Amino acid sequence: MVGGGQGGLSTAYHLARLGFARERGFVVLDGDDGPGGAWRHRWPALTVGTTHRVHDLPGLPFPGRGEQSAAEAVPAYFAEYERRFDLPVHRPVRVTAVRRAGLGFVVETPDGDWSARAVVNATGTWTRPFVPRYPGQETFRGRQLHAADYRSAEEFAGGSVVVVGGGASAVQLLGEIGEVATTTWVTRRPPVWREGPFDEAAGRAAVARVAAAIREGRSPGSVVGTTGLVVTPWVRGARDRGLLERLPVFDRITPDGVVWDDGRSVRADAILWATGFRAAVGHLAPLRLRAPGGAIPLEGTRVVGETRLHLVGYGPSASTIGANRAGRAAAVELARQLLPDRAAA
Repeated sequence: MVGGGQGGLSTAYHLARLGFARERGFVVLDGDDGPGGAWRHRWPALTVGTTHRVHDLPGLPFPGRGEQSAAEAVPAYFAEYERRFDLPVHRPVRVTAVRRAGLGFVVETPDGDWSARAVVNATGTWTRPFVPRYPGQETFRGRQLHAADYRSAEEFAGGSVVVVGGGASAVQLLGEIGEVATTTWVTRRPPVWREGPFDEAAGRAAVARVAAAIREGRSPGSVVGTTGLVVTPWVRGARDRGLLERLPVFDRITPDGVVWDDGRSVRADAILWATGFRAAVGHLAPLRLRAPGGAIPLEGTRVVGETRLHLVGYGPSASTIGANRAGRAAAVELARQLLPDRAAA
């Protein structure tokens, strides 16, 4: 198993329940210094109550409260989960490459190689922040940073900040920074607001759209990105304060800000790129898995043409609840292959 976040822990839980012995049967190699996956890197002011949602891991409810820091509450929960179910997580272990070796694989790390009959990749996206390119970007004299590097609104107090991106993170950051600085929100497409609850049917529809992209060989978008922006009381308050007025994305960047071809311009001290992430699968490059359209084609969680390689938290399962379901699916299929006498447990 590569990755110790939501998908990795969910898969490990089900592998153990299905009969894979810990340590000798499977291990989890996690590149971080401690438990929590991407959550341990979230900005301190992000609370459990203002996140998109923290889903339970299988077998242990999440005890976090709305006012708690997500960067503290979720890693503590993951740590307790690893301890409670005695999961064999090794960290920090950074996987640099996965290669075929006979019927299995060799997983390469700076600290030595691991031989594996099967591999489940659950590395998520956090380590691959995406920043698009715009003309003049290199000339900007202010500060440019990705949402992954954001820590506090106070860094921008009294300044002018352009926030780029149409996802939940952009909305959360605008709500915080707009209290202490002048903000301008730009997106490629108009935001789609979801006033009602995000129910199971809506979740299935979002997952189906990403799965269709995978089947067609296209690079998968974010499941969260297809759900629309949920209007929570916190979001409604930010909208009422005028913090979520959106402009179309600018055409180019200047040393002092951004400009549009129609003559509009905005001065900026900082540009904050809340432009999402890409799948962290570079270590799988030696396997040459990508289709011409950029996607890694899957059947469920299994890579097409690879009977013992599964991706959890990629494409249709790139959400916390999706990773839970995918972790169980991957574990069940591997048990059928490798532990046929235990697969029905």
